[in-house]
Amino acid sequence: MKLNQEETLNLLYNLMLNPATREWERTVISSTKNALENGKNFDDQLSKLEAELRPLALRNNLTPDVTDFYNNITDNDPIHPSFDFAKHTLEDPAYQDSAIFAGGCFWCMVEPFETHNGIVSVLSGYTGGHMDHPTYDQVSGQYTGHVEAVEIIFDTRIIQYKDLVEIYWQLTDPTDAFGQFQDRGSQYRPIIFVRNEQQRQIAENSKEQLIASGKYKRPIVTAIGPTSVFWPAENYHQQFYKKNQKRYKRIEHSRQQFLAFQRLQGKIQKKFNRFTK
Repeated sequence: MKLNQEETLNLLYNLMLNPATREWERTVISSTKNALENGKNFDDQLSKLEAELRPLALRNNLTPDVTDFYNNITDNDPIHPSFDFAKHTLEDPAYQDSAIFAGGCFWCMVEPFETHNGIVSVLSGYTGGHMDHPTYDQVSGQYTGHVEAVEIIFDTRIIQYKDLVEIYWQLTDPTDAFGQFQDRGSQYRPIIFVRNEQQRQIAENSKEQLIASGKYKRPIVTAIGPTSVFWPAENYHQQFYKKNQKRYKRIEHSRQQFLAFQRLQGKIQKKFNRFTK
């Protein structure tokens, strides 16, 4: 996708106004915008900007919207359409419901739910904190109290809330209160957010069954608490498994290896428990 000067100026202006843009990014973007408005050569200025952003882009360390812009001007990756946030809504409350789960990095929490029949939409975002409109950098820096989570809209005629809870247990380590897998920090702590008493009872009963199963050597620490405002994450994070397939597969492979090892430990523990009774 080749941008013309007018389109580029609009994008640069929006990135400057974006609160998620880091100060250094804003400085180089502002410099490019001013140069273009003062009649400097378009291709030269875009090449200069690309070179300045490149070191952080190669380390996947640009903020999400600047990453999208960088990919746009370099054609490094196919340009994916923006996530349609307007479609993530309960259109038919009689046959639809929503659920919110936090279980580590939200990049790995979307595909396992989204690929099940009956799932209408899965949105990555932030919840449980004390700041409005948090950004990825703010949440990652543990400044807001939020956790990374997914909000799921599902068709109750096809899949039930209890099914989603069971899927959730299979994706997470319920014995780790300080993060999940390689993701460490309070923003990755495991929490089931319930929106009513029915969801609370289902989640609590499921958790008690998991404890009684003797599957884990350590205590089950996954919290169950009420929902609060769910703030959508930036477009870059939505459906990450589709946009960044190679990176996602590496992360997901490590996650699945750990879960497989944990399940093996659980089986050994259960056999040991039976033997010692």
